[in-house]
Amino acid sequence: MTSPTTPASATAPARPAVFTRHVEGLGTVTVSPLDPAADSPLVHSWVTQERARFWGMREATLELVREIYEDVDRRTTHHAFLVRLDGTPAALFQTYDPAEDRISECYEVQPGDIGIHLMLAPADGPAVPGYSGKLLGALTEFTLSGGKTRIVGEPDASNTKAIARLRRTGFELGPEVELPEIDLPEVYLPAKKARLCFLNAQR
Repeated sequence: MTSPTTPASATAPARPAVFTRHVEGLGTVTVSPLDPAADSPLVHSWVTQERARFWGMREATLELVREIYEDVDRRTTHHAFLVRLDGTPAALFQTYDPAEDRISECYEVQPGDIGIHLMLAPADGPAVPGYSGKLLGALTEFTLSGGKTRIVGEPDASNTKAIARLRRTGFELGPEVELPEIDLPEVYLPAKKARLCFLNAQR
């Protein structure tokens, strides 16, 4: 996969990094809490592309993207992060407590579970061997650094690339499920067929 490319004006983090790791053959990965006001224009430019159709926000306006991440920012159970590689935005990464999410209706949540969502930035330039796997490896390290014991993924059941990427990173495939529709004043999520994937912490 190729490395990300983003205008230099978008590279400065609006919030301090909460995780930094140098990855051999890749570069320095940093993870910062997403700032809805500062980062929404960049996120909007990503999520509205055809390649991001599984993210479910292709028709979203900039205002709606900002409102969605303002809602996430207010929560204590859901978190959004902007991932940078050598200072350049490389991915949108989200974590959540499965017990406080619609996924809890689809499997038996265990103590220590933490859910994730990952969208890689648009890429352009020379291919970097193992790029997505190395980046995901750093992010799984970050996710488990808080004492969690199992990561839960829920890619769209038809997103074969994401499922294959998770498998290559060590995730075990679980069942295919249907995440229920969520229709609340502050958030709407359509029903979604997803494939559960699990990664246990190495102890």
